[in-house]
Amino acid sequence: MTSTKILVSPKPAENNLADGYLKFQLNQQTAAVLSMKHTQEAILVPIESITSMPNMPHCILGLMNWRSRIIWVIDLPRMLNLESLDYRVRQYNAIVIRVESMLLGLVVQEIKGTTKFVADEIHSPIGQVASSLVPYLCGCVVQQKEILLVLDSQAIVQSSILRSD
Repeated sequence: MTSTKILVSPKPAENNLADGYLKFQLNQQTAAVLSMKHTQEAILVPIESITSMPNMPHCILGLMNWRSRIIWVIDLPRMLNLESLDYRVRQYNAIVIRVESMLLGLVVQEIKGTTKFVADEIHSPIGQVASSLVPYLCGCVVQQKEILLVLDSQAIVQSSILRSD
């Protein structure tokens, strides 16, 4: 039966293989993406909603209540040794990620929306970025003449900076 065959053009098929990513600015100079697989929500957080904790690493802003769960909030640019956020703002742009059972709030400069690309478009970051960033990256992608850092959610959650043991 030839009538049951479905012909699909190459472009839509390629798009179906593309993975979704949340696109954001880490700071003025640096754009990045996180896989939608680990992204729970992108939210605006009033600064007074974050309770700072004493004796924590410089990148940990504190704790916040997210959907009746208490989660750590991290200044992601500072954790990655990039130019830090402007602390004069009234609210933070935060991305809540989940890796297995671990939830973490990542504060970034600006959330830009979503984008898609296939895994083959991700290139090695070595030589492209500061070596301190490499452990937190899956790679880099060039999209519309802009280099996007593809961050590794698992590496961020498991970072030694966030470990107390």
